[in-house]
Amino acid sequence: MRRALTVLLLAALAAAVWTTAGSGARNASAPTSVTISNEQGTTWTCNFNPFNPSVEFLSFGPVYEDLVYQNLLQSGKATPWLASAYAWGKGNKTLTFTIRSGVKWSDGQPFTAADVVFTFQLIKKYPAADLNSAWSVLSSVVQKGSNQVVFTFKTAAVPYFYYVAGQTPIVAKHIWSKIKDPVTYKDTKPIGTGGFEMSSCSPQVIKYTKNSSYWQKGLPKIDTVYYPAYTSNDPANQDLASGKAQWGSQFIPNIKGYYVSKSPDNHYWFPPVENVAIFINLKDPILSNVAVRKAMAYAIDRSRVAQIGEYGYQPAANQTGIVTPTFSSWMKPGLDKVFGYDPQKAISILNAAGFKQKGGVFYTPSGKALSFSMVNIGGYSDWVASAQIVAQELKAIGIKVTAENLSSTTYDSDVYNGHYQLAYDGNEAYGPSPYYELRNELYSKASAPIGKLAPSNWERYSNATVDKLIGEYASTTSLAKQKAIVWGLEEAMVRDVPIIPVTEGVDWYQYNTKSLTGWVTQQNPYAQPAAYAIPDWGIVALHLAPKG
Repeated sequence: MRRALTVLLLAALAAAVWTTAGSGARNASAPTSVTISNEQGTTWTCNFNPFNPSVEFLSFGPVYEDLVYQNLLQSGKATPWLASAYAWGKGNKTLTFTIRSGVKWSDGQPFTAADVVFTFQLIKKYPAADLNSAWSVLSSVVQKGSNQVVFTFKTAAVPYFYYVAGQTPIVAKHIWSKIKDPVTYKDTKPIGTGGFEMSSCSPQVIKYTKNSSYWQKGLPKIDTVYYPAYTSNDPANQDLASGKAQWGSQFIPNIKGYYVSKSPDNHYWFPPVENVAIFINLKDPILSNVAVRKAMAYAIDRSRVAQIGEYGYQPAANQTGIVTPTFSSWMKPGLDKVFGYDPQKAISILNAAGFKQKGGVFYTPSGKALSFSMVNIGGYSDWVASAQIVAQELKAIGIKVTAENLSSTTYDSDVYNGHYQLAYDGNEAYGPSPYYELRNELYSKASAPIGKLAPSNWERYSNATVDKLIGEYASTTSLAKQKAIVWGLEEAMVRDVPIIPVTEGVDWYQYNTKSLTGWVTQQNPYAQPAAYAIPDWGIVALHLAPKG
């Protein structure tokens, strides 16, 4: 989910959103409840369908659960959830889950292995509900005995454990088998196995209440979660600063002055989870020259972009594509230092490659200027500001860049179809290891020719050795082998510069400790802390407890 730093204009409705939320507003500060502030720019439709990508975050985690929880902030640490155990077999082509006993759906019906099989058969029958394309790698899902489910893959597919086990919400067969179309179904009264039930919903606020028969004894420790609908940042930020809302997941300008200074109980942490980068169209006749790309990588002061364009909230990235400190253990020593800010080196690279400077701009031997357009999403004010800084720094070494701020629809069409030269964008394909983002950027089989939609690898990078490494990762569960493979991908990022990571995108997270304990902290990163992270925010809600 893209999280821009755009501060939207105050909408008239938003001013009344939480103040008119009824009894929820009166109880918002009670120590047995938590109120979330996560500006969505719209009111609630009261749709809780976990197979609808626009609303799945409202139910996947607190209401619907997965088989195994994987924590990105702890390098994919796996915790058995609705499955009590799992095992790979047959050369990592089969995955067998032992389904947890004693779990009940919130309507009192028993949860069984049949529900798991049904869920995966359902998303096979309705591909639009298969949000992670699980059936692109699966060949069958069958029940074995009374409490096991066997997943068989077309080929070794270890990375898909994350999507199959950790990113697929399990639904009840006795409910969903009666639904005509699970894709369009609104699911206004979701029945799940999670720690909370959706108690009530209006356009202004959703109320979740404790599932008293939850399978994890003693949990949840709080009774109620309130999720107001904020249509702009201003009222959402005001509620956070005042303590009216205790759990935030959004941008706050001048966070120390506006939020932290208001109370010693107000805290924040923005853990990095992905890269924001310059995607380079490698089919462009000039940009296909690696010397040009290397010069650009040396010319950009990533720290300056992070400080000015991103308000210092997002750290500078590095050329390997490894997000630090989140995935520091995956970094090949020294590689992150290769492309430090060095404009003079950038100029020397262009000179050595035969480019000639005239009037402050470099030209190819045939007389074509190193002049490019860089598309951006105009509504994302932080990216617009960051892209302008990048353009200034490239101009300083003789590369002219003109920013083009587009609508998101036009931008996506142009970038996915390869009709661009440079693009400023976030990757949005992160997972429990750096492999997921690097694969999204480098795997040639996931790209497409210019003029055809590329679901990933928008720069159209192609390298047989890199493709082979990506394939090898999919066949091993050995952490040592996986790290060695990722090192190879990092080397390709530094050697070929297919894209230029600039800053690291973060999870937005603010929290108030006046009445509640159990928050995610930098010292205890037990889950992704943002209230839009799935299924993580359900994990966080389970950890919260009244203070004292």
